[in-house]
Amino acid sequence: MNFDGKSIVVTGAGSGMGRVESSMLARRGAKVWVTDIAVDPGLSVVDEIVSAGGHAEFFQLDVTEPASWNELASRIDSADGNLHGLVNNAGVSHRFGIEDTSIEDWRRVMDINLSSVFFGMKACAPLLKKDDGGSIVNVSSIAGMVGYFAAGYGASKWGVRGLSKVGALEFAEHGVRVNSIHPGLVDTPLLHSGSSEFVETSLRSVPAGRVADAEEIAESVAFLLSEASRYITGTEMVVDGGLTSGGIYHRITSEL
Repeated sequence: MNFDGKSIVVTGAGSGMGRVESSMLARRGAKVWVTDIAVDPGLSVVDEIVSAGGHAEFFQLDVTEPASWNELASRIDSADGNLHGLVNNAGVSHRFGIEDTSIEDWRRVMDINLSSVFFGMKACAPLLKKDDGGSIVNVSSIAGMVGYFAAGYGASKWGVRGLSKVGALEFAEHGVRVNSIHPGLVDTPLLHSGSSEFVETSLRSVPAGRVADAEEIAESVAFLLSEASRYITGTEMVVDGGLTSGGIYHRITSEL
């Protein structure tokens, strides 16, 4: 998976999976557009990449604002002329049910987790269609594969899954592939933003018996961006240690 000469955008790149994805892609030759609403963490990622001999540029992106996306696309067009990959990674967690979710939190979660994916694909599509096309990887979750207890989070991640299929159909004739990736429990600040009890209890349903390392998710993202997956579009890649493939039965039998 060599990305020499490729230009790739990663959102939410200042921390967690986005940070690891950016570093991995840069090590493999890509010029990474490190984007985040938080300036200092984003610049830190760029410094690390450049210090290691890679290529990266920071752009302060508010993923919930179409104008911010359009400005990013204009910058990329001026600097690189085209774009080869887009990783819609930015996201926020919110673990509350329907009655306990405020209207404000619903809108916030949907804006960050779902609307941002629409805005990103819309703004970047013209660049991705150039030359031989490109690849879009939209980061969903196992919450987009099963019934989930969090109203806004679950709905947004199912939305990412569906929107990815729309993009795959729409952009296929232009050589642009669109897939969604569905991580399970990943060792990032987002996972640990709630109680430790949530993680400990959830692990009982993971046949692999552990959380994923962010590098393992980044490897899957890199695969979907690469030529190795050139005939894969409109599908879901689940990276969850077996949780959704029968984790509940693993939990039941392990307690017998």
